Amino acid sequence: MRNPLGVLAVGGVVVLAACSVAGDPPPVASPAPLTAVAALGEFSTLDYCSLLDTSRLKNATADAPDSSFTSCQVDVLQGGRSRSVTIGPLAADRDPNVQAYDYARPLPDGVSVQQTGFVPERTCGRAITFADGIRLAVSIADDDGRGSVDDRCGAADDVVGGVLAAVSGNRVRHMQLPDRSWGRVDSCALLNTPGLAAAATDAIAALAGHSCIRGDVSLEFTVVKQASTGPSETLGSRTSRVVADGAFCRVRTVQPSPATPGRAEQATVSVVDTSGAGGDAACTPARAVAATVFAKIP
Repeated sequence: MRNPLGVLAVGGVVVLAACSVAGDPPPVASPAPLTAVAALGEFSTLDYCSLLDTSRLKNATADAPDSSFTSCQVDVLQGGRSRSVTIGPLAADRDPNVQAYDYARPLPDGVSVQQTGFVPERTCGRAITFADGIRLAVSIADDDGRGSVDDRCGAADDVVGGVLAAVSGNRVRHMQLPDRSWGRVDSCALLNTPGLAAAATDAIAALAGHSCIRGDVSLEFTVVKQASTGPSETLGSRTSRVVADGAFCRVRTVQPSPATPGRAEQATVSVVDTSGAGGDAACTPARAVAATVFAKIP
């Protein structure tokens, strides 16, 4: 017979029976807060168009998306309205125009969604902020004045949902940039050339590394549908175009994109005039910087 203590008598011999006691179940590990690095991987090669799911936009047809080094843009026709959808770029600096917003849909642990102000007219902006404070911009702009704010922002939230689904579904892709692509160029290394800016000024790279600012000089690499037009001149052995824009002067040069047929890669040197002279005062130093930088681009 067996007694409550688990002692079993067999043929007059007392045997201790094994008796297991169920303990508390092991604690369930909480999910780690999702950082931008964990969600998106290497920023410099991120294919932002892999985060886009236009099927989430109700009653919409979309053109083929255009992928740049720091964003993805697509034109859609939704409910008879022409719209443009943009995902990117990434940012980490504090921005007072990014404000709290009650995003009512599910979110990964550590991720929040904000609304962004100071955007162009007829545009709804959202920011997906990861646990490490890095933000991914999302926006929808109406090409005409017929769309309402609620309708635009509802569509923007649909795009946000697609981004988060791509992340959770392991659908994030990365570009394979050819050797000659300017997407592989370290923009800050070019701006660290002596004589381009004040020696005491540190070069500050954008998160993805495709743009850099040093003092009053900046350098940016992008992918464009159509190259700039207008009078040209040769700077750094490259055909370049110089345009004054307020206090800024911008010098651009392009090459056919080795990664995307029908597109061009563009390098833009910008210099800001801090003297208040206006006009094309910044263009003389901009030409000098562009001549040095463009000569070093592969």
